[in-house]
Amino acid sequence: MLSFPDVAAGRIGGGRPIRRYTVLLAAVLAAALAWTGPVNTLLWDALNRALPSAPDARVVVVGIDDATLRDYGRIGSWPRELYRQALDTLEQAGAAAIGIDVLLGDPARNDAGLAAVFSRPNVVLATAPGESSVLRPDWRSPTGVSALNLSRDGIVRWFQTAYPVPDAPDGLAPSFARQLAVAAGRSVPLDLTPRILRYSAPDPQRLPVIPFRDVVNGTIRYGDVQNRVVVLGLSASGVSGPTVRDVSGQVLSGVQLQARAVSSLLSPPFASLPRWTITLVGVLAAVAAVLAGGLWGFWIALLALALSVPYWLLNTLLPGVTLSLCAVLGTGLVMLERWWTLRNTGVRDPLTGFGNRLAFTRAVEGRWQGRQSRPLGLLLVDLSGFRKVNATYGHAAGDELLRELAGRIMAHKRRGDLIFRWGPDEFAVLLYNTSPPELADLTRRVQLSLDAMTYRDLPLRASVGGASTGPEIHTPTDLIEAASRSRYRIKYQREQWRE
Repeated sequence: MLSFPDVAAGRIGGGRPIRRYTVLLAAVLAAALAWTGPVNTLLWDALNRALPSAPDARVVVVGIDDATLRDYGRIGSWPRELYRQALDTLEQAGAAAIGIDVLLGDPARNDAGLAAVFSRPNVVLATAPGESSVLRPDWRSPTGVSALNLSRDGIVRWFQTAYPVPDAPDGLAPSFARQLAVAAGRSVPLDLTPRILRYSAPDPQRLPVIPFRDVVNGTIRYGDVQNRVVVLGLSASGVSGPTVRDVSGQVLSGVQLQARAVSSLLSPPFASLPRWTITLVGVLAAVAAVLAGGLWGFWIALLALALSVPYWLLNTLLPGVTLSLCAVLGTGLVMLERWWTLRNTGVRDPLTGFGNRLAFTRAVEGRWQGRQSRPLGLLLVDLSGFRKVNATYGHAAGDELLRELAGRIMAHKRRGDLIFRWGPDEFAVLLYNTSPPELADLTRRVQLSLDAMTYRDLPLRASVGGASTGPEIHTPTDLIEAASRSRYRIKYQREQWRE
């Protein structure tokens, strides 16, 4: 059903400014989207690949590679003395911190002779997720959970400085990477907030992994590990295990990814904008797209994406995708507003905001079937003297007069009634669920209200006729003709009375 006076006429003489409500709706929807918006994973993956950080020279990987396994056998069967020899070599070379990303939790193989080696403050031992942080009472080196955040697609994008462990203090156990960064002198808080794992392109001028057997044999250059953080772990390609990839799609060993996590903690951390800031910017983007109109929202969306690049270089995570969606949302509402306007242009009178004859036809057709239980009434109003006002004072004066007439009719409108501009100086009121006595009373009140109308020195006369559905009314045309006869009869009687 069309009811323009109800939804479109906020004031007589013009339609309700729909743009105001479009802006309000854009602000509300954008706030909800920005507040609950998804993590911009794909955007940050792309920025991580396109703007990689330089390989961190402060972090060195010592890998238990295929050659090491051929020399010493399966990693669980070789003597623990090899770890002592490797740690002594790294200590002599001046390593700042050493992390052993090999699980040593088998109590049957805890060698008491290694207590002195595994009690050094700059040595960090790895524990499995959920495993107790105390590997052996006489091993006093700090421990950390060897874990990274693996996505469903097998890509490691995030890591944390702590992971939940029920028996740990405060329910949090520090991560292996965090403990190494602390041993290297960096202050890193414990929390469950996911942090981006920085991607670094391989450096062709630098050996990416130092073989473990070379460290055990002491055949390494001390300058490669001096004052550096050393991460020691399994890097052999022939060892079965889950496929783990970085954001570039490259398959990497866990120790290499742990080294990247340590590098990420040693580098300036990424800052996340407060949620209220993101929400405010998202609202501004959506509102700006609505106010600008057209396709400007797409340019605002592109700008939000482009701004993600300098923010990334400044170590700040700008959720450009979320902000872009807010701008596109604003543009979508502009398109919806235009569709609504075009849809209603052919059935709305621009001067009064009421429906025109086409809108009246649709309204009558929509309500006609229910006339038996809810009788329909129709008032027809015309104004004599309108053309003279136009000829004497101009069309602006005529428009002013019509707005006043529409306002007086609007004052008597009941809930469910619909008002239409029937002709240049005529109006129709479709009455909902109206009995004959109610029709007569409403006709009388509208007529009295319009009798008081004047315009400057020109006489005006309004005529109001009404009719309602009944046994003699079979079609909408019959209803219109009955109301017209009533109006002309009243008009004739008033003219006779004036004579």
